[in-house]
Amino acid sequence: MDPEQIEQIIESEIPGSTATVTLPRAADEDDHFAATVVSPAFEGESLLDQHEMVYDALGDHMTTDIHALELTTRTPEE
Repeated sequence: MDPEQIEQIIESEIPGSTATVTLPRAADEDDHFAATVVSPAFEGESLLDQHEMVYDALGDHMTTDIHALELTTRTPEE
């Protein structure tokens, strides 16, 4: 799975979101990702709930294709 695929999944599952996904580690660790997700859907949600929304959007990919996800979430106003 590549960063662009992860971005597409997140953006299709979380309304109005913009996702930026990178590979923060060495090239041989291609199952470790970093994601920044901005969405109005996060408004009024706790940080934990925001992260759960992203994990839910990724579904089974979190156990099959993604070993680690360094996650930053925020609303457009942040």
